[in-house]
Amino acid sequence: MDVDVLVIGAGAVGLAIAAEFARSGRDVIVLEACDGIGTQTSSRNSEVIHGGMYYPTDSLRHRMCVAGRRKLYDYLEVRGVPHLKRGKLIVATSDSETRKIEAIHATGLTNGVEKLELVSGAKAMAWEPALTCTAALWSPETGVVDSHGYMLALQGEIEDHGGMLAFNTPVVRIEPLNSGGFRVTTGGVEAGVITCQRLVNSAGLYAQRVAGGIEGYRADLIPKLVLAKGNYFGCSGKPAFSRLIYPAPVDGGLGVHVTLDLAGRMRFGPDENGCRMQIRTLSTIASIPLGRLRSMTLSAATGRACRTTRSRRTIRVVAPRFQGRASRRRISVSMGLSCMGMRGW
Repeated sequence: MDVDVLVIGAGAVGLAIAAEFARSGRDVIVLEACDGIGTQTSSRNSEVIHGGMYYPTDSLRHRMCVAGRRKLYDYLEVRGVPHLKRGKLIVATSDSETRKIEAIHATGLTNGVEKLELVSGAKAMAWEPALTCTAALWSPETGVVDSHGYMLALQGEIEDHGGMLAFNTPVVRIEPLNSGGFRVTTGGVEAGVITCQRLVNSAGLYAQRVAGGIEGYRADLIPKLVLAKGNYFGCSGKPAFSRLIYPAPVDGGLGVHVTLDLAGRMRFGPDENGCRMQIRTLSTIASIPLGRLRSMTLSAATGRACRTTRSRRTIRVVAPRFQGRASRRRISVSMGLSCMGMRGW
C-alpha cells in the first residue's frame, strides 16, 4: 500500500480525523479538491462551541458534543488557538417557550452539561439590557473559536507527524481491492492513482458523490442529499450584547440567533431556505425583516439601532441537512458570512 490512511476532505472533520491517525503513527494523506483547508462548510459557520443540552440523552450527538467540547477546549488551550467562553442565553418570550427551555435545562443536566442555570427574565435583561424576555437558560460553557486557527493547528499536527495534504486533487474513482484496502484515482493537474489500507470519506457537501464513486458500494446505504441555504447579517454598529443570544428552538432548527465573534462583532442568522444546487454567490438580497428581529427577543430600541437596510453584499452558502428518522429534529447548520462594511446591516 502507498499509505495507511487516505482522508478525502480537508475540512474541520477530515483534518481532525487525519491528525488523530497521524498522532498514532499512521502514514496519512489528506486529499482536497479545493486549493486550501476548510474552504467550504467549515469556514462558513457561527464558530460556536456548543454545550450539548439540546440533544436526546445517549444519542450520538449528545455523547460527541459534551465530551468533544471538553476535549476541544483542552486542545485549543494547549495549541494556542484563539477562543472564548462567551456563554449563551436561550431566551423565552412566552409561557410555551419557557416550557421549552425548562425541558432543555432538564435534558442538559441529564447529559452532564456543566453550570446550566435557569434565570428569570429580569436577571437576563439585567445582564443584557438590550434583551427582552420572560425567562432564559444560561449556558456559561458555550463559546466561540477561531475556526481557521483550529484547522491550521490540525494541519500543523498532521504535517509535524509526517502526514501530507494534497490540494486541487479531486477524487474520480475508488476501487476496493480483493486483498483489502482501496485504489483511489485522482484528477486535477497532477492526476494519479494511490492505494490505501483505510479510506475516510469526509467530503462534506460532496460525501454522497464520493460514496457513489466507490465501485460495488450499495446505493441504498448512501443518505439522500438535502440542502439548505442561508445567510448571516452583520451589524456594523456597536454590539448590543456581550453573550450569544438564542431563541427557544423552532421546528427544524435552533432559530435565527445572535452570535459574536472573537472581536465582538455581532451578527444575526442564519435564515434558511431549501435549495437544489450547491451555490456560493455574491448578490443583493433583502435583510432580515424587523419583525423577525423582534421575534429574536431584541428590544424595540435595539431594533431601531440596528435598523434593517438592503444588504449590498453577502455570501450565500449551502450546507447539508439531516433527513430520515432525524428529519424532525434536524440540527441547525450555520451558513454564510456576515455582511460587513455597510451602514446598519
